[in-house]
Amino acid sequence: MKRSRFIKTISAGSVGAAVAASVKAQAEPALPPAKKVLMKVGCQSGGTTIENLEFKARHGVYNIDGGAPKVIPGKGWDMEDALKKREDCEKYGISLDAYHWPLTSAGIDKVAYPNIMLGKSPERDREIEILQQMIEVAGKTGIKVLNYNTTILPVLRTGRTTDPKRGNAHYSTWNYGEAIKRNDPKTVAGDVSIDDMFERITYLLDRTLPVAKEYKVKLANHIADPPTPVGYRGITRWNSPDVFAGIKRFAQLYDSEYHGFNFCIGSIAEGLKDPKTEILPIIKWVGDRNQIFNVHLRNIKGGWNNFQEVYPDNGDMNFLQVVRALRDVGFSGMVMPDHVPHHDHPEAGLQAFSFCYGYIKGLIQAASEEIA
Repeated sequence: MKRSRFIKTISAGSVGAAVAASVKAQAEPALPPAKKVLMKVGCQSGGTTIENLEFKARHGVYNIDGGAPKVIPGKGWDMEDALKKREDCEKYGISLDAYHWPLTSAGIDKVAYPNIMLGKSPERDREIEILQQMIEVAGKTGIKVLNYNTTILPVLRTGRTTDPKRGNAHYSTWNYGEAIKRNDPKTVAGDVSIDDMFERITYLLDRTLPVAKEYKVKLANHIADPPTPVGYRGITRWNSPDVFAGIKRFAQLYDSEYHGFNFCIGSIAEGLKDPKTEILPIIKWVGDRNQIFNVHLRNIKGGWNNFQEVYPDNGDMNFLQVVRALRDVGFSGMVMPDHVPHHDHPEAGLQAFSFCYGYIKGLIQAASEEIA
């Protein structure tokens, strides 16, 4: 082929390709560019000891929930200890972003302030005064989020499942059928309906959200783990049996930028029949309301009434899709591992957390690279 003819052929082909691309672009309009990634890897375990801070820094974790300051009995948190915790973190370039408000998932017989979820007055009023003081200490020492639970039953599991394909890792497991066979008794709370639960939650938040607003501290509630059928052991959890409906009801209690969620992906998935697809619209709904304050990134196999807690890469949910969804609603808080698999080794927990930190950092980097 002569040189001039070859150039004409190539030119014609290029024009044709350009026209074809233009037609395709008109037929299939481009999606809007992804939002900037604002989230960061974080953690809520280990506290602010030198050993833990060095461990976090070695693994590139520079945002943490530091546990809680020392408690002054009858008063609340120790301001001096709170300031020291921040100083200890800053030595390693770590940002102390959150604390555990002492309303935990340990169960009503083990929490420090049980009368709030028991609905007992006037005892709960004194407990709430202490929680108000803790919000003040948090705000004055630069803490932006307090993570908490509003539960009566503790975290519920029925055993462990061993996975030989993952080095005989043990997965914490919940099977409702097995739980019923155990015939566990009711708690001291007796029978508590979902409306009772919400009355007790609103009694707490009516008195603490104004303080949170004053000191600019977000209150981040973790849903009950796991969601359970109505009346299990006398209790209907506020996120049960329809986990999304419970989330919506809680979210809509207040129109406040300080009212939202310690958004546990794993616990929410435990209440779904198809976690992989059902989790995404829940992220969008809560995220569009700016009520996701922190995220627990925990994967499961299974769902409603029967699941195992597994590694982030071998569960039913696609965590790259999850991180994209969080990115696209502008989530800017910590993405934290919370429960991790175990295995027979003295440092099993540290090994599992190390894997999770790296995996989460990889997910965030991958989502960042997709920005147009």
